[in-house]
Amino acid sequence: MAEQNPTETPAKADPRQIWKIVIDLGPLLVFFGAYVLGDIYWATGMLMAAMLLSVVAARLVLGHVSPALIATTLLVEGFGAMTLWLHDPSFIKMKPTIINLIFAVVLLGGLAMGKSFLKLLLGEALHLTDQGWRLLTMRWAFFFVGLAVLNEVVWRNLSEATWASFKVFGILPLTMVFFACQWGLIRRHSLQVVEESDKSANQ
Repeated sequence: MAEQNPTETPAKADPRQIWKIVIDLGPLLVFFGAYVLGDIYWATGMLMAAMLLSVVAARLVLGHVSPALIATTLLVEGFGAMTLWLHDPSFIKMKPTIINLIFAVVLLGGLAMGKSFLKLLLGEALHLTDQGWRLLTMRWAFFFVGLAVLNEVVWRNLSEATWASFKVFGILPLTMVFFACQWGLIRRHSLQVVEESDKSANQ
């Protein structure tokens, strides 16, 4: 059996990444748990509190609060307050529709101005050509529109319990699958792949 080098240390998970996952998913799990134990109004109040805690945690642990988290929190607080004040769950159910449409408009508006806001968010992780960023941004924008339409269909036509489950266990898997499906585009428009192709063509 090979001996382990005493100078080597096992790779450890980055605590910041773990906290980012908690900040992103925590409020959704709190919402669903509160809904199961109580009702939509109890869940709405807990979601509002959890979102505020997420903002504080992001600032203290990650050192910054992303624009997406700020926008989501403002909408949750606004639509949540109307839900509780008017005792009408329609407002909190419409929130995913509104936030996804806002994301779509921001992305498409940026492209219209010749900018890719997606590049500003993911530029450190992905290195794509300008065309790659445009295509990826357009795909995400239309995906957000699709999520908005799907949310409307679910909450207006299915039961409240079905919508609550879809909000927590439907939107996230769909987003992960969509992101995975973009790997081909990311690979084709990677700056490294394009540069290697250009070198091969010039040889």
